[in-house]
Amino acid sequence: MWNVLLSFSGLVALIQLIFLPFFPESPPYLLLQKEDKAGCLKAMKQLWGEGNYQTELDDLMKEKAVTKGTKIMNVLEVLREGSVHPQLCTMLLLLLSLQLCGLKIFETANLQESIIPYVSLGVSISELISIIFCSSIIDRFGRRALLCGGYLLMALILVLLETSLLLSGSKCPAGDRFLWLRYCSVILIFLFIIAYGLGP
Repeated sequence: MWNVLLSFSGLVALIQLIFLPFFPESPPYLLLQKEDKAGCLKAMKQLWGEGNYQTELDDLMKEKAVTKGTKIMNVLEVLREGSVHPQLCTMLLLLLSLQLCGLKIFETANLQESIIPYVSLGVSISELISIIFCSSIIDRFGRRALLCGGYLLMALILVLLETSLLLSGSKCPAGDRFLWLRYCSVILIFLFIIAYGLGP
């Protein structure tokens, strides 16, 4: 039944797609991008009910004044902008390495094929935990602390992961005694995903 479980996210996306046209546009988008003050006020009333939203409108107008000279770029314009190329390359390398490293780790850990679906489920649950946890603590600690702490945790976890893979590998003379470390490797992967979600 894994195919049913994996298709569940597609069902949720389909439901969102069906109901999305019935929701109003975002009030900040209507005011800041489309410059539609009446539409913004109407959207606020649709989303939050009847009331006086002058304070929110004033805040949005201040934000509009601050960002007046700033040009909103689409994806292609961002890709053409030379000043952001180092950041884009860093993000791309990080995302690619995260996508590719899991395959090698699971292969190196010599996990039984029967538990691989549970490992995949565990990875998804780890991502969910990191999203919930990060969104609840980011206001308290700030981005800088979470970034530094996240990178430090990731480095520590990678050292432990490499150690567990070396000790449980087939090339290690004492590898048979440390077979339980294969499961520690999986737990460390989950922790790595949580640390990545908290920081970077």
